Amino acid sequence: MALADPATLNAAVARASAALANDPATAQREAEAVLRLAPKDPRARLILASARRRRGDPSGALAILRPLAIAFPRAAHTQYELGAALLSLGDSTNAKSALRQAVSLKPDLAEAWRALGDLLFAEGDNPGAEAAYAAHDRASVSDPMLASAADALYGGRLDEAEQRLRQIILVNPRHVGAVRLMAEVFRRLERLAPAEVLLVQALAMEPGHAGTRLALADCLYRQQRPAEALAEVESLLASDPAAIVYLNLRAACLSGLGRFDEAIAAYGELLKTLPRQSRLWVNQGHALRMVGRRPDAVAAYREAIALSPALGEAYWSLADLKAEPLSAADEAAIVAQLKRPDLSLDDRVNLHFALGKAMEDRGADDAAAFAHYAEGARLRPRPSGYDPDEDSQLMTRAKRIFTAPFFATRTHWGCAAEDPIFILGMPRSGSTLVEQILASHSAVEGTMELPDIGHLASRLGGDARLAYPEGLERLDARETAQLGEAYLERTRVQRRSGRPFFIDKMPNNFRHVGFIHMILPRARIIDARRHPMAAGFSSFKQHFAQGHAYSYDLGELGRYYRDYVDLMAHYDAVLPGRVHRVIYEDLVEDTEARVRSLLAYCGLPFEEACLQFHQTNRAVRTVSSEQVRRPIFREGLDHWRRFEPWLSPLEEALGPALKTWRGGGQ
Repeated sequence: MALADPATLNAAVARASAALANDPATAQREAEAVLRLAPKDPRARLILASARRRRGDPSGALAILRPLAIAFPRAAHTQYELGAALLSLGDSTNAKSALRQAVSLKPDLAEAWRALGDLLFAEGDNPGAEAAYAAHDRASVSDPMLASAADALYGGRLDEAEQRLRQIILVNPRHVGAVRLMAEVFRRLERLAPAEVLLVQALAMEPGHAGTRLALADCLYRQQRPAEALAEVESLLASDPAAIVYLNLRAACLSGLGRFDEAIAAYGELLKTLPRQSRLWVNQGHALRMVGRRPDAVAAYREAIALSPALGEAYWSLADLKAEPLSAADEAAIVAQLKRPDLSLDDRVNLHFALGKAMEDRGADDAAAFAHYAEGARLRPRPSGYDPDEDSQLMTRAKRIFTAPFFATRTHWGCAAEDPIFILGMPRSGSTLVEQILASHSAVEGTMELPDIGHLASRLGGDARLAYPEGLERLDARETAQLGEAYLERTRVQRRSGRPFFIDKMPNNFRHVGFIHMILPRARIIDARRHPMAAGFSSFKQHFAQGHAYSYDLGELGRYYRDYVDLMAHYDAVLPGRVHRVIYEDLVEDTEARVRSLLAYCGLPFEEACLQFHQTNRAVRTVSSEQVRRPIFREGLDHWRRFEPWLSPLEEALGPALKTWRGGGQ
């Protein structure tokens, strides 16, 4: 190469820099050519160092970067490359120092923030990692038009960010940066369905944007669609197979699909690389718990606590095992953590629920135990847009649509398959026990709480022609059959045993009984029910991973239970005998008779294994996983009465349901 003047030299440096990201070998050749004519050019030396690092020679990069950093101590990109090279060589202490120096010199250096976040995540500093990742996201927004919206978004002013982005998108609907940011606003507001729509649009405009695809995968996963999320993650891993964030989400998707052995192996591999990452230990604990490896799950949660003593989720997970109480030392540790002013809200909520459970199990001070449950419930953030009135209105509208004449004119509609067995009702009402009994039968496969009925209903509701449930009146026989077939296709990924029947245990499906009957008229529907005060208190003290927003307020919880009883009574009247009711208290008192009745309703012959359900070896994917691995016990039937003095808001809101809760249909 002949470099005759500064302009030609600058052009050569620009070519080398442009090749760096996708073709570091070419970048190295170009930089070396520049340095043969200008040996001290700092730009070419930096490019050469970066190319060497990217090609797997961090020692060669370091030989260039150390003197370069001394000569130019305020060069942010040099500090970033120095940090990246040191990190590749395992020197995390000095790498962290260099990366912090890089972002202090140039706060909009996105790649340095990302590298710093990965380093802090590996060290187990989750708050620090989250702050660095947030700074990376903000620094990645370089369009001046988006600056104020990005500042509002990453500053937590979501309403302001949404307003500003709407103005931009109104003028330019194809502004991909604005669409991406609006999707992030919706994700943070837990408005996942519209976030998904925007992310799909953004990917259509810019298919190669890895950040958008990752956001879509996360959005799908959080909507309980792990199969779709996994497909997006696998696409990302094809181009970056070592990315921790992709591997972590892949392990979560495997767990969500019930592929627990693969998930446990995936988390195990991650923990070899990141042994100090407490959240990975918690996730590993969850997967181990699901397959019944309780001692291993306990050990994983304990390791997480040892690494992050303030990690409330680990303490709550231990308490929620419901197998053995937390120790006095655990209680003291939780109390100490709750005194910390810098404790995150999520940790504080989890710790209050864990301490409440510990004190309840110890039985020494029920008032204090309840106070901790109440404080955890009070502090827990409400999902954006949650409105208890909407739940009541949906159930009222369902009763108005799903009448006896409505069903009479649609006899023999829908898909004729009889594979699904729906177990529904209020949470903490014995549904997992009913599932375990049925899944112990040789013809029935247990799966999990499947979201697919709700998703199909939501999809209909997103069409102005088919507002849910009113739009169901406009469907014809062919369309209802197609919806039933769509449900079977969506749930096929959960079926692995080849058994003819499978269980869908989503509690909230009680809101969709009419829809289920329309599209799957031969499916079995089982209503698992428990005394409203017992079920109500058990729900109130349960810190659910997601959903059940009504359960954190006793009054709203009682109202929701009352609406549920009322809606199911409606279905008993318009579809007599369609729903089989299992009363938890009756199942405990007269197990064999109730099991035989249940099997008869399902058209299944009696099998002794259904009475020995606690011996069935299967993954159980609910908070009751440990309880159903023990024989039925009646000691807990009236446990709620210990806390009756504090449950008056629940009792008042239940109203007539306190007398009518047993209903009919048994």
